[in-house]
Amino acid sequence: MAAIGEVLIALRRVIRATDLHSRHLARTVGLTAPQLLLLKTIRTQGEVSIGELAREMCLSQATVTTILDRLERRGLVYRERSTEDKRRVHAHLTDAAHDILREAPTALQEHFIQRFRDLQPWEQTMIISSLQRVAQMMDAGHIDASPLLDIGAPDRSSEEGPPRDGPGPY
Repeated sequence: MAAIGEVLIALRRVIRATDLHSRHLARTVGLTAPQLLLLKTIRTQGEVSIGELAREMCLSQATVTTILDRLERRGLVYRERSTEDKRRVHAHLTDAAHDILREAPTALQEHFIQRFRDLQPWEQTMIISSLQRVAQMMDAGHIDASPLLDIGAPDRSSEEGPPRDGPGPY
């Protein structure tokens, strides 16, 4: 029974760390993790279409559009039609977004990615396999999920307030 308790505690710690970081982002920059990562992706990619953003972030184009709508309402992004192909729309950061990005804390998943890359290949494979098995054991293998560490839907509005207490909508 001790091993089961250790697994459940480790799972709860992961969920709680994600929740606490989401709250920290909401308090410090007023953004969700997906919103912050989308801003960072636009900054990194430069002039980028909505479809390219969706592919880069492993999100649907509809989800990226919803996040962009919220960021645009807050004056952090604007969209322009391409001068070369009028069917394409490019997302751009405003000066306010650049200011937020200068002050924003590092996203939780950026810490994770760096630490994961530092692991030996066999350790990476072991973690992937174990987590896939845990998802299967929790009957969550069929749930569609993007590679964003955040509690809740990736397109929820930051105006809704910080995430609620608890492990999220699972």
